[in-house]
Amino acid sequence: MLVISSHVSIPDAELDFSAIRAQGPGGQNVNKVSSAIHLRFDIGQSSLPDFYKQRLLQLKDQRISKDAVIIIKAQRYRSQDKNRLEALSRLKVLIQSAGFVAKSRRPTKPTRGSQLRRMDKKAQHGKKKNMRAKPRLD
Repeated sequence: MLVISSHVSIPDAELDFSAIRAQGPGGQNVNKVSSAIHLRFDIGQSSLPDFYKQRLLQLKDQRISKDAVIIIKAQRYRSQDKNRLEALSRLKVLIQSAGFVAKSRRPTKPTRGSQLRRMDKKAQHGKKKNMRAKPRLD
């Protein structure tokens, strides 16, 4: 069981793991051993709350297919078990990020003092630039 938060968890039956051969360097071991993991998670058929499902489907993430299936490929480690744990942690992070709701911004106004300081600084900057100009011969 993959625990997402205190109220949300995913049973192991909803997670589909398949071992594949990893890409990249590794010598003869790469050609013989299936150490990489493909994790498939169907959003529509899952027991996630509807809030999480809708937020996941709204994400513009390349790991989410058009069929509403999350596909994660983990091949960092040479061990199949470590790759399985990495795939699970990446799925957990993805679902947690979908559940995060950003705090709404309250519009504020700058204080009178900050406005005055800004205008004073602009005036000082203008004076500095005027001092750099060539003197006029009047």
